[in-house]
Amino acid sequence: MAFQIQEQNGVVFLTSSLLPVPHAFSTRLGGVSPAPWDSLNLRPGMGDGGDALRENYRRFCGCAGVSMDRLVLSRQVHETTVRPCTAGDAGKGLDRQRDYTADSLITDEKDLPLAVFSADCGVILLHDPVSGAVGGVHAGWRGCAGGILERAVQAMGRNYGAKPENLLAAIGPCIGQCCFETDGDVPDAMRSALGADAEPFLERRGSKYHIDLAGLNRQWLLRSGMLPERIDVCGLCTACRPDLFWSHRKMGDARGVQAAVISAK
Repeated sequence: MAFQIQEQNGVVFLTSSLLPVPHAFSTRLGGVSPAPWDSLNLRPGMGDGGDALRENYRRFCGCAGVSMDRLVLSRQVHETTVRPCTAGDAGKGLDRQRDYTADSLITDEKDLPLAVFSADCGVILLHDPVSGAVGGVHAGWRGCAGGILERAVQAMGRNYGAKPENLLAAIGPCIGQCCFETDGDVPDAMRSALGADAEPFLERRGSKYHIDLAGLNRQWLLRSGMLPERIDVCGLCTACRPDLFWSHRKMGDARGVQAAVISAK
């Protein structure tokens, strides 16, 4: 994989060498939040307080090389809405109220960083080096089955002229097939959406299935017209690595969230 784990002033984060624009995937390390959000919680509205949240974002955005004051946060509801963002959205989520729900944000505005969140779900960052457009996508199993990644690729084409074959994608840490155990509803949804293309990522183990969410999200990118060599997959499992990540499946609601951020140059 082209992902690297990096550390800067105590903040531990990941980047992909495939993406030539400012970006980062956070871990839980390097912030100021107390337990159970310790320490780099980036989830608004938690009990660690607004001052801790802003300091955590200041540190993380500094590592990513993006402007915290212009940051646009997704407002995720496990659906498939893709929101094109403009300069008028700068600061929404931290300094201003979010007047939208969207599990994916896209833009071609320079210095308008976009953030999406996860604590097991897939987070994917997109970049078109031709138009300069970028995107962030939250794709848990519901969003994945709903085709949110294909919708994001199509929206980048409609709004910014981005061609799928030119796009670059980095699929960040998420729950791995080792830990994503489920009943038949998830594989049924994936088969309904992807047909036979879903089967390699659905493994039956006794009465349960184990789901390769990163593999399914990658399959959606290929289906949208992206080239395999232009897709980077992190491969780290959020549920296996409580030293690095929060996991909803392992920790429930007593936790923070990771974020992924990207900005056009």
